[in-house]
Amino acid sequence: CVACGKRFRWSTRLIDHWRVHTGERPFACPVCGKGFGRNSDLTRHRGVHAGEKPHRCADCGEAF
Repeated sequence: CVACGKRFRWSTRLIDHWRVHTGERPFACPVCGKGFGRNSDLTRHRGVHAGEKPHRCADCGEAF
């Protein structure tokens, strides 16, 4: 990376990383419009609108 010197084996990883420096968020949620730098982050975010709660508290059992 020319901005911070971090090195990547794959050019696609560099492209994903470069968005950290540019602030580019090309993947937008069709429901709320929130933008994401990676498509995988958008996919995870979509669960918010679907009501998904994939994590469960070990102490109280509540899902979030």
